[in-house]
Amino acid sequence: MAAPRLLLLALALTAACWAGRADGHGVHPLSRIAIHRARVALDASSAVRASPKLLGSRGEDTAWVTVDFHVPHASDGDWIGVFSPAKFNASTCPGSHGSGPGPVICSAPVKYQFANYSSGYAQSGKGTLKFQLINQRQDFSFGLFTGGLSNPILVAVSNKIAFVNPKAPVYPRLALGKTWNEMTVTWASGYAISEAYPFVEWGMKGSRPGRAPAGTVTFGRESLCGEPASTVGWRDPGFIHTAFLKNLSAEKEYYYKIGHMLHNGKVIRGKLNFFTAPPCPGQKSLQRVVIFGDMGKAERDGSNEYQNYQLASLNTADALIRDLDNTDIMFHIGDISYANGYLSQWDQFTQQVEPITSRVPYMLASGNHERDFPNSGSLYNGTDSGGECGVLAETMYYAPRENKANYWYSTDYGMFRFCVADSEQDWRKGTEQYKFIEHCLSTVDRAKQPWLVFIAHRVLGYSSGFSYGYNGAFAEHMARQSLEKLWRRHRVDVAFYGHVHQYERTCPVYEEKCVREGTVHVVVGGGGSHLTNFTTEVPPWSVYRDMDYGFGKLTASDETTLQFEYRRSSDGKVYDSFTMHKDKQDV
Repeated sequence: MAAPRLLLLALALTAACWAGRADGHGVHPLSRIAIHRARVALDASSAVRASPKLLGSRGEDTAWVTVDFHVPHASDGDWIGVFSPAKFNASTCPGSHGSGPGPVICSAPVKYQFANYSSGYAQSGKGTLKFQLINQRQDFSFGLFTGGLSNPILVAVSNKIAFVNPKAPVYPRLALGKTWNEMTVTWASGYAISEAYPFVEWGMKGSRPGRAPAGTVTFGRESLCGEPASTVGWRDPGFIHTAFLKNLSAEKEYYYKIGHMLHNGKVIRGKLNFFTAPPCPGQKSLQRVVIFGDMGKAERDGSNEYQNYQLASLNTADALIRDLDNTDIMFHIGDISYANGYLSQWDQFTQQVEPITSRVPYMLASGNHERDFPNSGSLYNGTDSGGECGVLAETMYYAPRENKANYWYSTDYGMFRFCVADSEQDWRKGTEQYKFIEHCLSTVDRAKQPWLVFIAHRVLGYSSGFSYGYNGAFAEHMARQSLEKLWRRHRVDVAFYGHVHQYERTCPVYEEKCVREGTVHVVVGGGGSHLTNFTTEVPPWSVYRDMDYGFGKLTASDETTLQFEYRRSSDGKVYDSFTMHKDKQDV
């Protein structure tokens, strides 16, 4: 077999190549700030001012803010941090009463920019920067720091600024419910259930609206399992609401608004949005599915923030938005926001993808950056979730799981059955998840749903990404030994993975050989995070490899033909494609 020879070649790759893979992975520019060592030395000769003071006067949930500042002696390490809530002194530290030993600042900023981003600052000590803020349920202030990131000294604090209604309902995200004719709407707000009744006002286009009540959840630090999520990365998540819109008519257009009724009768509503109901199982119509992984988020104002090695996520988001009229459902298969324990970044991410999630179902799979942390029940013992341990992903987005603790589920969409696994929990034979996968694959009616798709974050099938070639398995250890016979027995058409930040497609493959009845395995991990390398030699089962950012798209209009396209985020053009054909007797 080819694997041993490829392993030797992989091991012979230069150390620089391996270092290149690791560089930036998991690096948070803001996590380098020694916030626990920050000192307060307010200086009357330094100042920082933010304007306007009131944001979102027309109902906007984003706003640009101008920050003017000056110091008597400028240095390259000076920086401006965005803090929310606006009060970020020692009195806000857990268990603190504002006195005694302990840190003077115990929450990381939302983002920051170096003062010398402003032209002429080094010479004059004066500067102006622009920040884009989003409505995150709290007010904001800006801190001016000297001393660089490792020895931050707070010398000035700005005035407070806030949105007109910081508690307003924002960033709706759609997801399929547990039945084909149910759509869920999830959103965030600052309204507790004791303050206001949450609901979705909705109806078929042209009809009078009804109201669907929403459930409300939140969580505290104690729900998280480690740092930084439970310490400097903590930020109050507010309240997350989910409503279930039931008994939809297949492929009809619906309108909706998220909202809250206050106890005084006043109603606070979100924006008007529209969605198209899913097709019923077996319905033959044009059905278009976008699949990608490892997107993350980035800042349009040029700020340094927790994951600035994923700047390409904006390109991917913009490309998906441009093609939204030609998209029916979307799967983001793990490594969602890359918040890595800095909770403010989940709000930032939900705002970045809101133009998508408010219009089409946005289905998630769990990845290492959502779930993994030592002694947390994850199959892997890494720290990639930053102490989130799945809590944020499970709460911020709905998925039709049978058990909240298990991030695996099946979902039907017209001619498709999707079996979504959780690669971060044990999938080996004899486990609860293995039984789920077997049940999901075996119970589909292929006469109605001829296209069977398997999804997981980590590569459980085939990848010649350098890290997988390096270990000689070209997949997660023991993955194919556990699952490949299941895929073969139940004739899985396509399997999708993320985790490896690149694109790769195999031939129809079984036991490392290209065969007519095999499964096509596709890695679509180029959603936005830093790119990773391939092995130097191309394995015989690998048909197309691209070290670039992009996403995959499945299109079906009947039971005999399925088209796949790989598009780059940079231009939206197709760089790889294939078509599957089935005889009706095979279906």
